[in-house]
Amino acid sequence: MTLSLLYFLPKSLALSLSNILTSCQSDSEYMAGQLSAFGYAISGNPEEGDLWLINTCTVKSPSQSAMNTLIEKCKNAKKPLVVAGCVPQGSRDLKELEGVSIVGVQQIDRVVEVVEETLKGHEVRLLNRKTLPALDLPKVRKNKFVEILPINVGCLGACTYCKTKHARGHLGSYTVDSLVERVKAVIAEGVKEIWLSSEDTGAYGRDIGVNLPILLNAIVAELPPDRSTMLRIGMTNPPFILEHLKEIAAVLRHPCVYSFLHVPVQSGSDAVLTAMNREYTVSEFRAVVDTLTELVPGVQIATDIICGFPGETDDDFAQTVNLIKEYKFPQVHISQFYPRPGTPAARMKKVPSSIVKNRSRELTSVFEAFTPYNGMEGRVERIWITEIATDRIHLVGHTKGYVQVLIIAPESMLGTSALVKITSVGRWSVLGEVIETLSQVNVKMAPEKVSNHEKCSPCSSQYETCACSKEPEPCSCGPDSYSGQIRLEECAVSRNEIWMEDRSRNNLIGWLLRKRRNHENKRVENGIASGLNNKQDGALGGWRIVDRALLVGILVSFLMIVAVIIHLEFRTLLSK
Repeated sequence: MTLSLLYFLPKSLALSLSNILTSCQSDSEYMAGQLSAFGYAISGNPEEGDLWLINTCTVKSPSQSAMNTLIEKCKNAKKPLVVAGCVPQGSRDLKELEGVSIVGVQQIDRVVEVVEETLKGHEVRLLNRKTLPALDLPKVRKNKFVEILPINVGCLGACTYCKTKHARGHLGSYTVDSLVERVKAVIAEGVKEIWLSSEDTGAYGRDIGVNLPILLNAIVAELPPDRSTMLRIGMTNPPFILEHLKEIAAVLRHPCVYSFLHVPVQSGSDAVLTAMNREYTVSEFRAVVDTLTELVPGVQIATDIICGFPGETDDDFAQTVNLIKEYKFPQVHISQFYPRPGTPAARMKKVPSSIVKNRSRELTSVFEAFTPYNGMEGRVERIWITEIATDRIHLVGHTKGYVQVLIIAPESMLGTSALVKITSVGRWSVLGEVIETLSQVNVKMAPEKVSNHEKCSPCSSQYETCACSKEPEPCSCGPDSYSGQIRLEECAVSRNEIWMEDRSRNNLIGWLLRKRRNHENKRVENGIASGLNNKQDGALGGWRIVDRALLVGILVSFLMIVAVIIHLEFRTLLSK
């Protein structure tokens, strides 16, 4: 029996699933795991499925619209249908859901039961539950190297535009012990990245008497000291992180944690934030960004903006634009306001759609003009490689600051870590060349202390700038150190490549070949990064200087060989 599992997100989020974490994707993986364990085959092709299972997200209105389209297609195809996720949980009385089996967000551990009954022709509706689904359910990961770990469901907020609270309810946190046990288990399974997911990571534990720093420190203590598995902290709203900024900064500085945080601001106007009921001010958002920038070297902050919220004036929008211009965030998720039925914002007077679209275009234009990765070219960074790029040519890795690095390397490098030299930079990512594949690293980490005067311990690599200084400068810290002593014990570098490189340095032709290869690689990478495949830097009528030098070298060598042969023949004739 084949099931089609269709995981659905709004288009604005689907562009970068790795950058916007919701519990929806984790739910899909858990449902797929249970169904696979029960003997069902999972397919992403609807035509192959004997039953359709659609997991939905209610963040934006287009998500629900597309769900309605899928439901209509399924009914026309006369396929049994199960709808899961936030939409049916938050809007169970939708006309489109009539006659359809639905699974609530806290009932995903009963998905097999719902599918079985639906295949028998029964309509099943499971929505109400007070306990959290177990974390050790069978799971089929979308990326086998990445574990998406939900730390809680629901939130403590009451944003006037948000439908998610209707679907996922009040805050419900998993215990620290249960999350730590899950972390241990997935590391043993070979996972290389752990992404903590939540509607609001900063609110974790407030319902069970703990807080986010307690959880993060407990998880970090279980991460392998060789940095083979990295932790990524999920999205957090400003209110609940303000009181823990120093503790969060200490965790973000840890060698096994990506120095990256997603902190949505939504608007640069206090008046709009009040209308949204966001429970913080612009100055408090600034305090979060400024503090993390000061305490965490190289930290990358991503944020969200909603354009055209009801009541947003030209001045309100100008404040938002100025905020984005000031901080030049490397990632800004820009969306237009969509009224969600049943929310207070849906009853507010809307801004004309033409104005909303213009504001969205203007802000997008401002954001896309940023060059956040300028200055990285030539630097050597450690990256963690976990996926194949959409072009099917490059592998994708991330630096500690979660900058996306594209490399040309065999798929066998997936799930590994490497030192790369950044060869060119683009708007959304950078291109790198592998220097060393790190197979075993011996790390001795000193206890972390929050201080502006931290000092690096002496290490042995000249590759990275100092992570303990705000200004880029040569550092005695190696590529694996932020506060301790690091020694690279074994590097899986091909000795034959090194030997051949040394041999080629000793002859002119080898040197020219190597220079030509490096020049060509850089030209191609720059073409990919800029999207201009016909660009030929340094080309002269189709022949570059290196090409001409190579041709001259070949001709000279040929003439020398001919001269030697003639000379030998001439001596042979004289001897006779």
